[in-house]
Amino acid sequence: MKDFLLIFRSDYNRTADFSAEEAQAMTKRWMDWIGSIAAQNKLKDRGNRLENAGKVLQPNNVITDGPYTEVKEAIGGYSIITADSLEEAVELAKGCPVFSQGGKVEVRPIGILP
Repeated sequence: MKDFLLIFRSDYNRTADFSAEEAQAMTKRWMDWIGSIAAQNKLKDRGNRLENAGKVLQPNNVITDGPYTEVKEAIGGYSIITADSLEEAVELAKGCPVFSQGGKVEVRPIGILP
């Protein structure tokens, strides 16, 4: 088994327009999806949502505000799963509710440092 990072990308502005009922329904869809991965014993870390606040550090001690909410797509959260292959990790990611919000899931193998 190998670990994979699922990075959830979506439009922050789109989710800001959800009513309380829509937000609750979307949360349930996320919990059901994550629960289905956990039920297969493939969930290593549920992860978390990422807030809009932050800083970006660049060479020469340049620090700017970020992430940039004016960009259409931003990283909204992450999870870590285990799978036998990248293909299996992609299959597990296909049920992610972010797709119903026009978002994307980036699936990345986690390497081990030598």
